[in-house]
Amino acid sequence: MGQVTTLLLPLGWTLPIVPELDDLTVGGLIMGTGVETSSHKYGLIQHVCESYELVLPDGTLTKCSRTENPDLFYAVPWSYGTLGFLVAAEIRIIPSKPYVRIKYHPAQSADEMTQLFIKESMKTRENDFVEALAFSDESGVVMTANFCDVFESGKLNRIGHWYKPWFFKHVEDKLKNDQSSVEYIPLRDYYHRHTRSIFWELQDIIPFGNNPIFRLLVGWLMPPKISLLKLTQGKTVKRLYEEHHVVQDMMLPIKHLSKCLKVFHDEIKLYPLWLCPFYLPKEPGMLAPPGDEGEMYVDVGAYGEPRTLHFNNVKTIRQLEKATKDFNGFQMLYADSYMTREEFREMFDHSLYDKVRKSLPLCDEAMPAIYDKVHKEIKE
Repeated sequence: MGQVTTLLLPLGWTLPIVPELDDLTVGGLIMGTGVETSSHKYGLIQHVCESYELVLPDGTLTKCSRTENPDLFYAVPWSYGTLGFLVAAEIRIIPSKPYVRIKYHPAQSADEMTQLFIKESMKTRENDFVEALAFSDESGVVMTANFCDVFESGKLNRIGHWYKPWFFKHVEDKLKNDQSSVEYIPLRDYYHRHTRSIFWELQDIIPFGNNPIFRLLVGWLMPPKISLLKLTQGKTVKRLYEEHHVVQDMMLPIKHLSKCLKVFHDEIKLYPLWLCPFYLPKEPGMLAPPGDEGEMYVDVGAYGEPRTLHFNNVKTIRQLEKATKDFNGFQMLYADSYMTREEFREMFDHSLYDKVRKSLPLCDEAMPAIYDKVHKEIKE
């Protein structure tokens, strides 16, 4: 994503959906999922894709779109590389502007935050971007933003500079001030606002990382590459990380947000929580809203060390999975999944996926099924 924005923004264009972290790849976002604060307007990353090119299990290079090989086109998203190797994607682009005008709306109660967040998420014409950070079970900040060409004097915040506070800490200060405020951020800085602190994961890795002196002297080295961190993990560190750390995104109808937040609080008491709305249209594929029409959903992201005394990684994730399934939601599969095969197939619509796998020569022999690739115990 970092390379894409570096290329497109100087030309006055952008992708409709630009997930935050620089190192996220186009292929990973399509085969997995990609969501961003503009998703209430555009949906997930697959919904702005026009076509894919894949090398299939038998070595055939195939193109698919909504009109050409449509079954394959709709089966690719969330297939996690189990139908073939994605080698090219055609994605829509839209005009961009150099800045965003962002408004911070502090909320001092759960009801105020969820109601405001839902209200702003439904304003698909008025708001180009919508996001919220919940800092406790009773407080948070809802943010709305729009493209703009100019900024007001004294209100430009180049949040992407290495010496600037981490974005989530900057937002937390807005909550403490308890007053709505407006500022302007360069568009690329806004897109990658969570990169320098890896959302808020870096505070567990480098607790003093947001110290002004640290930021000034070595902030330009941040963040460390996630792939490098994983590569250099020893067995003990990896075990401790798995037993005392949560990285999960649960996606559910936005009407269930209040209930979902209560479940997250009861099970993990982990804050901040990232709230990002997205529209889920009624289309073929793994994800489908329960009704006959599209529906507004929300991604609830939990990243860090839980604060509940009874935390048990497997049991707790199972509880979150059950709640998500009860809410007609979906679990992002980049993270640990402990669902049974039957539960997994109930959560995700496999009808088209199974049909496509059967139609592709050598697919069953060469490629694992999604469940076998993402389930925690099986992939280990």
